[in-house]
Parts: sequence; C-alpha cells; structure tokens
Amino acid sequence: MYSDADAAALYDLLNPWDPGQWPGDAFYAELITPADAVLDVGCGTGAMLHWAREHGHTGRLVGLDPDGVALARARRRADVEWVDGTAATMGWQSEFELAVMTGHAFQFLLADDDIRASLRAVRAALRAGGRFAFESRHPQARAWEAWNPSNGSEVTDAAGRALRVWHEVQGVADGVVTFTGTLADPDGTVLRVDRERLRFLEEAALDALLAEAGFEVEARYGDWTRGPVTPDSREIVTIARRPS
Repeated sequence: MYSDADAAALYDLLNPWDPGQWPGDAFYAELITPADAVLDVGCGTGAMLHWAREHGHTGRLVGLDPDGVALARARRRADVEWVDGTAATMGWQSEFELAVMTGHAFQFLLADDDIRASLRAVRAALRAGGRFAFESRHPQARAWEAWNPSNGSEVTDAAGRALRVWHEVQGVADGVVTFTGTLADPDGTVLRVDRERLRFLEEAALDALLAEAGFEVEARYGDWTRGPVTPDSREIVTIARRPS
C-alpha cells in the first residue's frame, strides 16, 4: 500500500510549484514577492513558501495546514514558520500584509459557517489594507465532469515506481462534489483510495460571504492572466482587501 508520506511526496512530484511554468503560480508569486509578511492558509507541503524563500524573500513567511504529514514535508525547510491547524482556530491579529489560499484549497470549506469562520480569522490576521488572494473553480465550467477513470494518467514516483492515477465522482449535491482519487499499479492493482469533497460556490454567494466577513473585493479574475470573469471562465480568482 501507498503510505500517507508516500502520497505527500507524490503530490509534490505531480504539482511542482514553478512560476516559470504555471500561470497560477506566477500570479501568486507577483503578490508574495513584495509582501513583507505572508500567511499561506492550507499550505500543504509548503512548496510555495519554499520557493519564496529560495528566491530571496526575507520577510515573515507562515504556512498553516491541519495535515501533519504534509507539514512534515514542509518542515524540511526551517526558515519558514509552520503551524498545525486551520484558519478558524488561529488567533493572529493584524500581523500579515498578505494571506493566500492556493491550489483550490478554499473549496475544502464545505459549509457557509466553515467559510464564515475562516474568513473572519483571515481578516483578523491581516493588517488594515491587507489582502487575501485565493481561487475557486467556477461551477459553470463543471470541472468534475472530467474526473473519471478514462482521464487517468501514468506517472512515475520519486522511487522510480510506475503508477496510474485517476479520479471518480461519487456524487454532486448542493454544490458539493464527492469524489475518490485512486492510485494503482499499471496492472490495475489498487494501492490507495482517498475520498474527498469540494464545494463549488457561485460568484454571488462568495461575494456575500466576503462582505459579511468585512472584506472588500479589490479584484476579480476569470483566469490567471487577469482576464475578466466570462461565461467561459473556469476559475473565480479573488483578491479581497481588509479596509483601512
């Protein structure tokens, strides 16, 4: 079987953080680089903050995540603060210029109350005028319809082991998509199955929750090149500001 630690290492291999290659990473790099204090909510294995430090960021970098296995990989770099927990459980007050949630981490907040608690905590952690940048897949694109075994991919892990990875939707209800991710040997022998749930939030509902938490929407984009949200957009990319 494939352990949690193995899966975390494979995630890094499949999702390298590289602004030179991925437009989404470049978008966040432009925000992070000039900010003197950055909070990465749902930092996972810490790849973004690792990159920031490696590329000369000298300010405060804090990564927050409830996944202890992912944080164990993040902590391979000791010049970043790593915190085990969720935004809603933290008590930072006016400490950060920028907070981010990347990798569609915002979609793991399933209920309105979960979103409210997280947004309140992030707002409290920001200084006056501080910004919160994050993205969510636009529900109009129905991305989950492509999550099926026929769209699986062949990969090779860091140990040189050939693997097959695919996703399969189990259900869609009230904007929440439940799906499994399966990791198998090329012959089909299943090594690991993970079950996850993601919320696909409409733009108007998102803005209402941001306003309720005391944020102002500074910018809204439908893609990583800062284009507007259109009927064809696959993303809702938001920069929200804590008012001065």
